[in-house]
Amino acid sequence: MESISRVLQRINTIEQRFNHSSANGHDFSAVLAGVQAKDSINEKNFASDDISKIIDYTAKKYGVDSKLVMAVAKVESNLSPDVVSSAGAVGVMQLMPETAQGLGVRNSKDPRDNIDGGVRYLKQLITSFDGDITKAVAAYNAGPQAVTKYNGIPPYTETKEYVAKVMSLVK
Repeated sequence: MESISRVLQRINTIEQRFNHSSANGHDFSAVLAGVQAKDSINEKNFASDDISKIIDYTAKKYGVDSKLVMAVAKVESNLSPDVVSSAGAVGVMQLMPETAQGLGVRNSKDPRDNIDGGVRYLKQLITSFDGDITKAVAAYNAGPQAVTKYNGIPPYTETKEYVAKVMSLVK
């Protein structure tokens, strides 16, 4: 907080020097404070309605079936941005920290960032498995190496059940 105060003081000094403090009716430090307040809003304020809209938008953006993305999100987290699995997966799309980092996701608990990363990952999997949605969904759960090793759904009970749940929701 102390460094933010110093930055704000420096901004005020610069504004005064160049006489811009109220040129457009906005004090920069007031605008910055408003942005900080918005950024500090807890992710719990996202309703499943909002999550659905983010999923629809992001799925279209990356050319992935929104029903598939919605099904993965429901099975992974029941559309909750606050879920953290025992394995450490985070957010709506349950991204593992290493996966999120590799995708450039900055805040896995931010539904927009999490869903964007999750949809991009799903798109990568669909592409790498030549459009085979079942293999892509299995890889989302068990990892692409396991799907490649078994040339299909790995013989893990969790993964078999996961794929069945996701695919039943897509229909």
